[in-house]
Amino acid sequence: MFTRLLLVMFALTSSLLLMTGVVRAEQNTAIYLTADSALENTELNVRDKDNATLTPEDQKETKKDIEITAKIRQAVVRDKSLSVNAQNVKIITRNGVVTLRGPVASEAESTKLQKIAEKMPGVVQVDNQLENKAP
Repeated sequence: MFTRLLLVMFALTSSLLLMTGVVRAEQNTAIYLTADSALENTELNVRDKDNATLTPEDQKETKKDIEITAKIRQAVVRDKSLSVNAQNVKIITRNGVVTLRGPVASEAESTKLQKIAEKMPGVVQVDNQLENKAP
């Protein structure tokens, strides 16, 4: 009986050790795959931590600002000529001042997004901080 218990304990311990090694290998592989990826944007994220730039968390909670942001987002998503990046830019409204942030495919997209925001009722000013991926 004691031998069986030892054998079961040994099998369980060995299995756990093997599984832990596999998980560590998979995690390390994922880290190496993303290090050189075009999706790696750590520097941009660090830039946003210093509170010098607006993030979606800075969105005002007033009814008017929320409505402005929602209407701009709806107009942007409806425009199928815009790239996926352009349709997903950050739109932050504070007291009628709209800030646009994020990557877009071209200067033309940046201008188009700015014009969409400027046309919305209640918008006082548009701060275009969009980043063009193409010259």
